[in-house]
Amino acid sequence: MTEDARTARIHALLPLVKQLARRVHRMLPQADFDDLTGDGCVGLIRAVDGFDPALGIPLECYARRVVLGAILNGVRRLDPVSERVRRTIRIAERIRYALAQELHALPAPHALDERVPGLARAQIEAHRGTPLSLDAVLPAGERLEPDAAGDPQTIVVRRAERERVRAAVAALPQRQRQIVEAHYFEERSLRSLHGALAVSPQRVSQLHLLAVARLRAELDASA
Repeated sequence: MTEDARTARIHALLPLVKQLARRVHRMLPQADFDDLTGDGCVGLIRAVDGFDPALGIPLECYARRVVLGAILNGVRRLDPVSERVRRTIRIAERIRYALAQELHALPAPHALDERVPGLARAQIEAHRGTPLSLDAVLPAGERLEPDAAGDPQTIVVRRAERERVRAAVAALPQRQRQIVEAHYFEERSLRSLHGALAVSPQRVSQLHLLAVARLRAELDASA
């Protein structure tokens, strides 16, 4: 086959790629349509290059299977759960239904573990890799704690509060400010400060209480 004939076949079958990509995209809207089309084009080139007319199958039928397989392989690569894990769970489900028909009751979990090696680990990996939907009810035992740490409004409010605290500390008398800064910012104990301030430990405690009361009053007034 000449290069021109090969290129003509590929261009002629491009609508088939887009048709299959649209079909998969309707079933999996979270998948990117352009990515699906790109995977399909790779499959189309492989189909054209590997096509054997001696098999008696039309090129379009052969290309449809290869293109669809390439698209689905691309979707599988996006799955956080490996195909090996998915396959293990599918095998376990088939055995489970077969046993249910035979026993007229659902089999115990340990019965499946004995028949399908690695099932327990596969179920754990599938559970960990399956994303949760915020539009659906959470599974039993699952909780989501809201995190507003990155919210711009929260950041601005926290910065404003820190500035208020800094200003209130700076307005304290010198000894009270030294005690607050050493105790709360340098994490030094109150008992260790009496030597540097040349006062008794009892006086350090009194100055600390006065500083805290003054800060509370200042912050309440500016709230």
